[in-house]
Amino acid sequence: MADAVVSDVKTPAVGRRVGRRSVSRHRSIVGFLFALPLIAVIAGLVVYPAGYAIHLATLNKSMQHFVGFDNFRFLFKRNTFWMVVEQSCLFAVTAVIFKAVVGFVVAHFVHNIPQKGQRKWRGMLLVPWVIPPAMSTLAWLWLFDPSYSAFNWVFAHLGIPQVAWLGNAYWARFCVILVNVWVGSPFFMIMYLAALKSVPEQLHEAAAIDGANWLQKIWYINLPMMRNIIQITALFSLIVTFANFDIVKILTNGGPVDQTHVFGTWAFTLAIWGNDIPLGASVSLFMAPILAVAAFFILRNVRKRGNEA
Repeated sequence: MADAVVSDVKTPAVGRRVGRRSVSRHRSIVGFLFALPLIAVIAGLVVYPAGYAIHLATLNKSMQHFVGFDNFRFLFKRNTFWMVVEQSCLFAVTAVIFKAVVGFVVAHFVHNIPQKGQRKWRGMLLVPWVIPPAMSTLAWLWLFDPSYSAFNWVFAHLGIPQVAWLGNAYWARFCVILVNVWVGSPFFMIMYLAALKSVPEQLHEAAAIDGANWLQKIWYINLPMMRNIIQITALFSLIVTFANFDIVKILTNGGPVDQTHVFGTWAFTLAIWGNDIPLGASVSLFMAPILAVAAFFILRNVRKRGNEA
């Protein structure tokens, strides 16, 4: 008798759980159907070009015969290819680190401004990101011009030796990274500022009562609360920076002597100027495994923290 009573009590609870699962499953199906057109567009704009690039990479220069992995074997034997790999990784990682640091500092600066003045500062600081990169890079090109450089004009009046900004490999790399940081830092700033707005003010008040200074508040409160946003923003910026084309193309065109080429510009040089589209496609495909590894480690850490929470 007791068992029958217990079973009667459990049955409504079990029924409610089953009902919730069916409703949740129904909502998931409806959500997938609504997202299906977007998925089809993404597949058409991303999957098809990627598959076609893989197909091109297996053809010869005239694109008439299948050569398998011969294009990749040819690239592995070229010192220029490994130099491009090194430069692309150096350019992307260095630029993302500096953009993250600058964006983090500027976001805290704007966050501490009174609310009335924040809109004006946000608008001004977003200008480098809003202007088309090709247009702003042309302005930087004038600043670095070997004959009419504004920086060298200032150096000459201060008695400082002039610098061959784009004629020296190390300075040319510095210029490319500097322009990329200038263009991309506002994106980090606006993302971090949004994350700072979501940090409960009660945590800062409690830390102040415990005697924490501003640096301790940032390290023990802001950074842990913003960590997922920081990693996701860094991953997105890493993908965009790795595939960067316009800044390098306009500023240095890969020079001097291919010392500033990245995957995008070198693939363009081989495919368009060298009239070897399969080889250019082979170069561009090398970005995928590098970014996949970076995305795996970054997203794994984000997911881990989400599960712990």
